Amino acid sequence: MASFPPRVNEKEIVRSRTIGELLAPAAPFDKKCGRENWTVAFAPDGSYAWSQGHRTVKLVPWSQCLKNFLLHGTKNITNSSSLRLSRQNSDGAQKNKPREHIIDCGDIVWSLAFGSSVPEKQSRCVNIEWHRFRFGQDQLLLATGLNNGRIKIWDVYTGKLLLNLVDHTEVVRDLTFAPDGSLILVSASRDKTLRVWDLKDDGNMMKVLRGHQNWVYSCAFSPDSSMLCSVGASKAVCIKVLGHSL
Repeated sequence: MASFPPRVNEKEIVRSRTIGELLAPAAPFDKKCGRENWTVAFAPDGSYAWSQGHRTVKLVPWSQCLKNFLLHGTKNITNSSSLRLSRQNSDGAQKNKPREHIIDCGDIVWSLAFGSSVPEKQSRCVNIEWHRFRFGQDQLLLATGLNNGRIKIWDVYTGKLLLNLVDHTEVVRDLTFAPDGSLILVSASRDKTLRVWDLKDDGNMMKVLRGHQNWVYSCAFSPDSSMLCSVGASKAVCIKVLGHSL
């Protein structure tokens, strides 16, 4: 039987209430958004991302969004032009400050995950100058898993595409970053595999994890990043112990 950790007050959860509703704008002609919303994720910096249907993902600073909900109520906050979150001017905005972005991923978005680097860690890369991501930088990334098997990595603060990871042959159903700040990304796919990517090594695919006989639906790291659990079709659950060398 599942239970909450001791620090969670279950009575408070029962008394929780809805503070707002986010609706994607309908766009039946370009088919980019206005359909089912498949996934949502919160970032360590307080922003969040949610898929708006076929191709688009919206990155929103949560603090500003919450303020709008409290001021204007819960209805259609993203459909109202008068309540639309203001975009900050790139010249006047503070460095590494969350800003609203609309990202066109080019295909149906099935999964999202935020990953951030840990400044005090040291890179495992020998020729660090040849790599896109460096330890010591406050890098916040968004990974999007797509219908065509691709994984696109975006800079949260600028909305720019950084990497395009191509190896899965089917839908990428789930994504998870190692919580130790190593920017190790694991993807779960309908191609029955999980793949381990090192984003600090320019997205190098480190390993293919097999064991599922059917689609892999979801994956998650243990808090110390030492184990990976995945679930798939046919009620399959796999737990893998990950060494330092993976």
